Amino acid sequence: MKKYEYLPHTADVKFRAYGKTLEEAFANAAIAMFNVMVDTTKVEGKVTKKITAEGMDLPSLLQNFLEQFIILLDTDNFFLSKIKKIEIKKSSSKYFLNAVAAGDEAKNYETIGPQVKACTYNSMFVKQEGKQWVVQVVVDI
Repeated sequence: MKKYEYLPHTADVKFRAYGKTLEEAFANAAIAMFNVMVDTTKVEGKVTKKITAEGMDLPSLLQNFLEQFIILLDTDNFFLSKIKKIEIKKSSSKYFLNAVAAGDEAKNYETIGPQVKACTYNSMFVKQEGKQWVVQVVVDI
């Protein structure tokens, strides 16, 4: 199963990420977002970061999760290498996500594309198709 794919978009970057579980699809979405900027296979996992997010529904959880990485990029110059652990839980009124991400300082890597500025709700969805989860995201560059 492919982890993600980029889709045509006129001005920004649009992609779909896939996973056998919801958590795997979210993790692959984070990698796809960073792979716009850098070859994530070359980023070393020297630094770990704890990520928390919450949302009223799955799309808002996904948006908040990806925004945490944009904040890390802006504040700590953090490039993602991989998601080491991710857990999504649902309470009666909202979703919660806890993750551990591995990566390194952006200054140590050559960028291959534009910087992602924001994660939008435009065309976003999170759904289960058969035995796999699919998420679609458009990021502003």
